[in-house]
Amino acid sequence: MSPSVLQRIASGDSAAVRECIEQYGALVWSLARRWSRSPSDAEDATQEIFLDIWRSAGRYDASQGSDKVFIAMIARRRLIDRLRKSTAEPPMDTMEILESVAWADPGTASEISVEAERATRAMAELKPDQRQVLELGLLHGLSQSEIATRLQLPLGTVKSFMRRGLIKVREYMNLDAEGVLSEG
Repeated sequence: MSPSVLQRIASGDSAAVRECIEQYGALVWSLARRWSRSPSDAEDATQEIFLDIWRSAGRYDASQGSDKVFIAMIARRRLIDRLRKSTAEPPMDTMEILESVAWADPGTASEISVEAERATRAMAELKPDQRQVLELGLLHGLSQSEIATRLQLPLGTVKSFMRRGLIKVREYMNLDAEGVLSEG
C-alpha cells in the first residue's frame, strides 16, 4: 500500500504538499468560510489550517482513519481556536448543532488517535441516512440546505437526521452535554 498524502508530507515530499492542497483545499476552504465572518478571514484561516496540517502530518496514523478525517479535525480545532481568540459568535445554523457534540481539546497523538477511533466506531453505529448526512456536513462542509438538495430530502428531515445522529454519536462516545467524559 502506498503512503498517504499526509505520510508523504511528514517525510518531506514537496509534491505531496501541492497534492494535499489540491485534494483537500475545497474542504478546508468550505469549513473556514462557514466559520469565518469574511472571505479574507477565511483565507487567513485556511492558510493557518494548512500550516497546522504540515506540522501535524507526522502524527497521522492511517490505521486510525482517513486523511480527510484527520484534516477535518485539524481544521475544526484551528477554527474553534480562532473563534475563541476573536470572541466572535459562531454561525448559528449547523454549527450550533455541531457544538452540542463535545469534542475533546487537542491532546497527545495517542489521545487524538483514541478519540478518532471512538468517533469512527460511533459513526458506524448510525443508520446509513444519518451517517451520510453527518459526513456531508462534517467532512464536506455542506450546509443543511445543500445536503437536502444533494440528497433530495426535505430540509426538516436533514435537520432531524443531523440532530439525532449527533446525539447518538455523543451517547455512543459517552459524552455529556458539557463535553466531559461521563463517569461510569
